Amino acid sequence: MSKKLTDSQILSQAKALGVESTVLRAVIEVECKGSGFNADNTPVILFERHVMRQRLIANKRDIDLKLISVERPDLCNKTDGGYGLYSAQHGRLNAAAQYHRASALESASWGIGQVMGYHWKSLGYVSLQAFINAMYKDEASQLEAMCRYIKVNGLVNALKNKDWKAFAHGYNGSAYAKNSYDVKLANAYKKWGGQ
Repeated sequence: MSKKLTDSQILSQAKALGVESTVLRAVIEVECKGSGFNADNTPVILFERHVMRQRLIANKRDIDLKLISVERPDLCNKTDGGYGLYSAQHGRLNAAAQYHRASALESASWGIGQVMGYHWKSLGYVSLQAFINAMYKDEASQLEAMCRYIKVNGLVNALKNKDWKAFAHGYNGSAYAKNSYDVKLANAYKKWGGQ
């Protein structure tokens, strides 16, 4: 059984949101360059070291925070960045999980929509593990998480109106302009035939 997203799955999610399918295709392309899985069948992720610090604090893991901050500042830090190669992301996640698994899983963005793991509860998953299982299942499940995130965060109208700045701000935060996220979305939308 293929893990690849089909046109009908994209159309179905777009219809459920009330947006054009080309809009979802644009977000998918910009977020993960069109694929939710690596060549080895692991989900595409990006491990965020500054989020690891935040999650250890939120999960009240003070001892783990002290240890990892000293031993592995590349995995837990006040500053973002230091990502390294995309091929190294699962190794970084696994190393961070040695300190506290839940915090590590919550500190990565996952799959087609690059949805942060710590959103699992607000997106209606029964557990963090249920969210992770969905990310490993297939791209349709990853798209479902992305669409839940769009709904929960009130971003449907921004997509309907192709208000790329508003969507980029709501989806990726106030630093979206640093990476020209709104421009990339607009260009991807046009590439997919959007008007």
